[in-house]
Amino acid sequence: MNILITGGAGFLGTLLTRAILARGTLQGKKVTSLTVTDLAAPSHPEVVGHPLLRVDTGDLLTQMDSLFGYDFDAVFHMASAVSGECEANFDLGLRSNLDATRRLLDGLRAQQARTGVAPLFFFSSSVAVFGSDPAIPLAPVVQDTTLPTPQSSYGIHKFICEQLVADYTRKGYIDGRVARLMTVSVRPGRPNGAASSFLSGIIREPLAGVPAVCPVDLSTAVALASPATTIAGILAVAEASRETFGGRTALNLPALTVTVGEMLQALEEVAGKEVASLVTLKPDAAIARIVGGWPSKFDCQRTHHFGLKPDASYQDIIRQYIEMTR
Repeated sequence: MNILITGGAGFLGTLLTRAILARGTLQGKKVTSLTVTDLAAPSHPEVVGHPLLRVDTGDLLTQMDSLFGYDFDAVFHMASAVSGECEANFDLGLRSNLDATRRLLDGLRAQQARTGVAPLFFFSSSVAVFGSDPAIPLAPVVQDTTLPTPQSSYGIHKFICEQLVADYTRKGYIDGRVARLMTVSVRPGRPNGAASSFLSGIIREPLAGVPAVCPVDLSTAVALASPATTIAGILAVAEASRETFGGRTALNLPALTVTVGEMLQALEEVAGKEVASLVTLKPDAAIARIVGGWPSKFDCQRTHHFGLKPDASYQDIIRQYIEMTR
């Protein structure tokens, strides 16, 4: 099986690459090559130099012709401009999220016409597809049947791409699977341009002895998932049969609902009061508006078919991060 991961040098892309290389199979078939494409090459020691790995660096749109010099059995499309970037630079968001996804889908469509086989296509969507619209207020608990009404450019891009994947699947060009990822916390490394970046920063930085700023009220509720739970969800969706996945509609992955105040309380319980005191409140109306518009409570019945569950507690998530970064 030849696999492509876009955004493969990013945090989740690297974790997914490591997981697939470690297991050596996907959908019961042996992995024979794994191509990672991103603006930079992956740097994790478990990935660099792996005999099955091929690295293609550069802008995804301009790399498409070289990428499709190969046929892929499975594609994990993880590359994306994030929420804050899309609000700050409208053209960047359109190019990175819509144009690149459409071009990728058309490359696979051409491949299917040539080979007669519809490749697996996993698209990484987001809970940012949900929001409260004046005509359709957001439900207190998001169900599998809740209508997406995105309130940000990023969310709109993701929802448009969900529908493209559904239609290309309907036409038989791809075997498309879409999962809406919860905000992943705790992410290691540096902050990124996502409005949700602070949901890792207020834990990651204090654990490293560095002050951090919380831009929202402590009562703000959020839906989170640990890195391990997120990768398990992605692989479960990719491994599922077409019948088990059920239809072509995007699937909401499991979520742990906590308030920001509860996150900081968990930090104090795990790492101590001195560490938690490194977080200060500094309201940012723009971030609060974006994050506050996302749903915080989910009832993900479809995930029961996959045996997927949310993280047990935020304390467990913090401990997972500490263990991961040792």
